Amino acid sequence: MNQQERFSAICRYIESHADEPLRLDDLARRSKMTRAHFARAFKAEIGVTPGAYREAARLRRFKKGLKRGDGVASATYDAGFGSSSRVYERAGTRLGMTPAQYRRAGEGVAISYASLETPLGLMMIGATDRGVCFVQFGDSEDELIERLRDEYANAEIAPMREPHHPEFATWVEAIARHLAGELPHPDLPLDIRATAFQMRVWRYLQTIPYGDVQSYGEVARAIGKPKAARAVGHACASNPVALLIPCHRVIRESGHLGCYRWGLERKRALIDRERSAARS
Repeated sequence: MNQQERFSAICRYIESHADEPLRLDDLARRSKMTRAHFARAFKAEIGVTPGAYREAARLRRFKKGLKRGDGVASATYDAGFGSSSRVYERAGTRLGMTPAQYRRAGEGVAISYASLETPLGLMMIGATDRGVCFVQFGDSEDELIERLRDEYANAEIAPMREPHHPEFATWVEAIARHLAGELPHPDLPLDIRATAFQMRVWRYLQTIPYGDVQSYGEVARAIGKPKAARAVGHACASNPVALLIPCHRVIRESGHLGCYRWGLERKRALIDRERSAARS
């Protein structure tokens, strides 16, 4: 068994025992490694620590329980969290809303949206009171509203009233200025859901300098997952907030643009505009 197979087996073991106490010493012994060597090698191969991987596995199990229709308390204990407070501590960074709201596809969450014409076409911005949850391009407002409802089927979704709430207006203005090349790094609060891997990729994308591009392979290597270029591509394709998580800055090793969920013409235009603004 090579190292990749060994760690794949360990990951499967963690996933099937995520609701149980898992000690690093026991995992290292199962891998026939010293504790220190196992910790370093696991992070190098998988991209996160064993503890973080277990946490992500428990959250996946918890969310599956909610989607199955389990009550919050039942899903909490079945996933091995021990108390609902442990889950709520993680809700803002992993679920994007409280567990009960996630289970009900956003029920109880109020999302305001506004659309604006940009040099790259119609854009819609959606936000909760905690941050931006949706930034996407589309051909019509109806199409964009449908996408927003697909993501949060039971949320209370309504257009932002005029005049816009000051905080929401500030977020919209920041995105518009970013598109105009006046604000290279808009630092806006996000209220999004993600797996541990997606979050790792998205956070890295936000560090790629304005006007630069990197390949899917370079991103995979930078996050410690050199064989995960395809998975990086999937993470880019599932990005719900265009521009704020700049997935357009990731291209193929060959220099070709690769894919972009909002169209290659927009991707090329964004890259060209950023390069031009960075040089000026």
